[in-house]
Amino acid sequence: MKKNNEKRNLLSIEILGLLLGLIWIAPFYLMIVNAFKSKRDIFSGVLGFPEEIVFANFVEAFIDLEFLKSLFNSVLITGLSIAIIILFSSMAGYALARNKSKLSGIIFFIFVAAMLIPFQSVMIPLVSIFGQADMLNAGGLIFMYLGFGCSLSIFLYHGAMTGISKSMDEAAIIDGANRFQTFWYIIFPLLKPISVTVGILNVIWIWNDYLLPSLVLSESNATIPLKMFYFFGQYTKQWHLALAGLTIAIIPVIVGYFFAQKQIINGVSEGAVK
Repeated sequence: MKKNNEKRNLLSIEILGLLLGLIWIAPFYLMIVNAFKSKRDIFSGVLGFPEEIVFANFVEAFIDLEFLKSLFNSVLITGLSIAIIILFSSMAGYALARNKSKLSGIIFFIFVAAMLIPFQSVMIPLVSIFGQADMLNAGGLIFMYLGFGCSLSIFLYHGAMTGISKSMDEAAIIDGANRFQTFWYIIFPLLKPISVTVGILNVIWIWNDYLLPSLVLSESNATIPLKMFYFFGQYTKQWHLALAGLTIAIIPVIVGYFFAQKQIINGVSEGAVK
């Protein structure tokens, strides 16, 4: 009887998982299927397969979306932002963890408290200050991402440093290394799992961010999410082109995850263990 109940429970969980999977994949099905349809086919039925596959939708969307330029802007801004966040946050986490004092405790508390401040509350003064400093450009956007991304990153690095013995620092200093060399050649390589975790967490929101780029960047320098906003505004009633553009926009994320999935999974699992 007990085994039968366990089998029923397992079957119920599998059915529930299958239903959730179908619900999750349904928007992707609608997007991809309708991206290959003509305008007439979409309005005649959105659930069925296209009567005629139209590849011209993707060609026109690719050109109008200025996809290569938008992709370059997104990759450049996201890549530089992640590199700077990892570099500065790891050094700050190392310094705060190794220098135990009231001042370092206060500074760490400020960084942790900053995670609770919503962006909307500082949006207007932030943009105003950066506008006066003539920094409403890609460089200013990267600097903003550093400010908003470093709080959680420093918190994670600070926690990871507690698992690294101070004796490693002392041994390196005895061998003649200075503080920077000790961090860069000894400590930073040991922080690789946390660096991967920090990179993943920040890539997700920076790559998909629309609000900050919309306040800072012009249409000519738009990232993919911002360009998609302009694109959908232009093709609101032409859903075949809009959905084709949206399909093109998610391809870099899928390709990036496909090539980096092993590193991502290892980094998250090792970071969780630490």
